[in-house]
Amino acid sequence: MQLHQLRYFTAVADTRHFTRAAERELVAQPSLSQQIKALERELGTELFHRARGHIALTDAGEALLPLARRILADTETARREVQEVARLRRGRVRLGAPPSLCASLVPDVLRAFHDRYPGVELQVREGGSQDLVRVLAAGELDLALVITPLPVQAPALTTTDLLREELVVVSAPEEAAPVRRRRIRVEDLRHLPLVMFRRGYDLRELTLGACRSAGFEPVLSVEGGEMDAVLGLVRAGLGVAVVPHMVADRSGLRVTRFAAPGLHRSVSVAHRGDVSPPRAARELSRILAERLPASVNSSVSGDGSAGSRTKRPDTRGS
Repeated sequence: MQLHQLRYFTAVADTRHFTRAAERELVAQPSLSQQIKALERELGTELFHRARGHIALTDAGEALLPLARRILADTETARREVQEVARLRRGRVRLGAPPSLCASLVPDVLRAFHDRYPGVELQVREGGSQDLVRVLAAGELDLALVITPLPVQAPALTTTDLLREELVVVSAPEEAAPVRRRRIRVEDLRHLPLVMFRRGYDLRELTLGACRSAGFEPVLSVEGGEMDAVLGLVRAGLGVAVVPHMVADRSGLRVTRFAAPGLHRSVSVAHRGDVSPPRAARELSRILAERLPASVNSSVSGDGSAGSRTKRPDTRGS
């Protein structure tokens, strides 16, 4: 049973005339008649009483007509639903991101996406890169912003370099030197109490690693917080913290940059390598790159060029 056969059948039932039905369906009358006969052969019964100048439905035709109308209506609904998704009028995007990016880049990007595609549902999941990689591999996210290189063994992911973000030191406005200097060295953190993020937080591992590479173990005044809590503790004068520049700009705290070569982190967009992201997710990824602040976007590559983003399969879990 073919959809066009059901369409021809309902046209004859509506018009009670084969020629007018063929005209309505924009098909030759002999072709329409042949398809109706083929449908009757498949069903094993006649659907119309055919008399000169009079076409009427048989009992079988009366039984089929509401079902045929329902099938055709459902088919049209399915076609429209798929087209709505394809045109990004409907759908869903599930994005994972570290809390620091949820507090800086992500809101602006999601606002831009929602303004363009208000019918697409947006879901955001906060977490560290390790957690996001696991959730992404389980198929519970379409995209994830992760800090690279990844510190854990990862499944086959495809990652696209998004930005190389500068890290800075934030402190309370009344904090004493050395954060009053224009630049600070990682070594200077040896003498400053640090407000530290909870375990599993990407920024925690990066900050501790930088201090240890400089030959010392930092003094932690308070630890265990999320981004908002860390900024609040710094604001209260309990210590300083190392945070992304985009977060620092919005914090209202004093911002001190590191002396060259500085301290940075790399952020990538990741998705499963064995599954192509839905169109809405691909569009969100495009808007992510488009909406990067100019100062961050210009430092994606080591030579200051914003045009050197690369795509690569990441199976090393680096």
